[in-house]
Amino acid sequence: MAAPALVALAHGSRDPRSAATIKALVAEVKALRPDLKVETAFLDLSKPSFDTVVDRLVKAGHEEIVVVPLLLTEAYHAKVDVPEAIKAAMARHDGVRIQASRILGMEAAFLEVLDVRLRDALKAARVRELDALVLAAAGSSDPLANQAVARIARTWGARHRLPVTAAFASAAPPAAGEAVRAFRAEGKRHIAVASFFLAPGRLPDRATELAVEAGAVAVSDPLGAHPAVARAILARYAVGAVELVPV
Repeated sequence: MAAPALVALAHGSRDPRSAATIKALVAEVKALRPDLKVETAFLDLSKPSFDTVVDRLVKAGHEEIVVVPLLLTEAYHAKVDVPEAIKAAMARHDGVRIQASRILGMEAAFLEVLDVRLRDALKAARVRELDALVLAAAGSSDPLANQAVARIARTWGARHRLPVTAAFASAAPPAAGEAVRAFRAEGKRHIAVASFFLAPGRLPDRATELAVEAGAVAVSDPLGAHPAVARAILARYAVGAVELVPV
């Protein structure tokens, strides 16, 4: 029996760089598991849509699908949009089983990716020392999602033995610029910002703009298409595939 298909489901963006980055990330997944049927889909704003991908997989004979939501926090999209999309798809295709995995979330391995991206940014800016860090994320109206970002920020800061603040591009304070200014008010001058986003887009760009205006010495790129992120997707898929096995 063939393994379930894997659908890597991203939010989507009007910024073409976002979809290109997500597709490059999924290409990393395919390189790691060439035996799997792996597809990219988007909830909104980018193509192909989730419905289009599911319809295509069903037409090709796939009766089991594992959906891995490419979301870093457990907020509205994870709790509402993804379940509703899966429910609608299963209603259209009687007999097809679609299992949502846990969201991509915040793996400890992603701290290594943050470090790689930040080192590149520091090298480009010719910065050799830091005295504070800001971890910039999307932000949510769900306080638990923001608290999760704050926790991983503290873990990351502890690794570098530097003070760190979580900042948010929307829905919650502080913004990246506010976080940088707060550190500068304490006398810190070498403040770097890491972009805890999966792909480029409007929110990462805004966080970068505000951070630079406030005096950040460097701002890293989003996590992007990195093998550690691809491996996390496959780990989520593996659990979802097990959950499809009849008990």
